[in-house]
Amino acid sequence: MISHEELEEFICQFPVYQYAFFKPEEIDFSFRVRWICEKECERYNSTWACPPAVGTVEECRKRCLDYKECFLFSTIAEVSDVINFEETLATRKEHEKITAAIEAFVREKGTDCMALSTESCDICEVCTYPDAPCRFPQKMHPCVESHGIIVCELAEKYNMEFTLSANQILWFGILFLK
Repeated sequence: MISHEELEEFICQFPVYQYAFFKPEEIDFSFRVRWICEKECERYNSTWACPPAVGTVEECRKRCLDYKECFLFSTIAEVSDVINFEETLATRKEHEKITAAIEAFVREKGTDCMALSTESCDICEVCTYPDAPCRFPQKMHPCVESHGIIVCELAEKYNMEFTLSANQILWFGILFLK
C-alpha cells in the first residue's frame, strides 16, 4: 500500500488545504444524508454517481469497509461570493482534476483505491443512466454523500475546516485505499 509520506509528497503540487488519514471503520454512515439526496437533489436517480445507482447505504458501507484506510482531503477555490451557486459549482472542476490525479498516482504506486468526490459526476453531457452502462466507470467519482457519508462530520472529527469565508469554498474528496 502507498505510504503516507509518498502521498503527502505528491499532493504538495496541488492546492490541497488539509487532509487526514483514518480507518474506514471510523466513518459513521448515515441514512439521513441519503434522504436529502432523494428529496432535495435534482441529480437523484439520474446518474451512475448518485443514488440509487451507487447502491443502498448499507451496500456502500460494505464497499467502503473493504478498504484498509481513507485519505480525506480538501481544496480551496476562490469565488466572488459562495452564495453565487453557478460560480461556486464552476470551481469544482479543478477539484475533480486533482482528485483524478491523486487517484491515478495511488494506482500507479500499485495501491487499489476508490475515489469519492463532490456533487455528482458530470463527465458526460448526458449520462447513460439507467439505459446503458457508464461510459467511464474508471473516471467517474461518486459523490461522498451518495455513500451516506456526512462530510462536515468527518471534517470536524479530524480537525479540518468545513467553511472558510464568503469568498472561499472548500471541496472535499475521499480516497479509500487497499
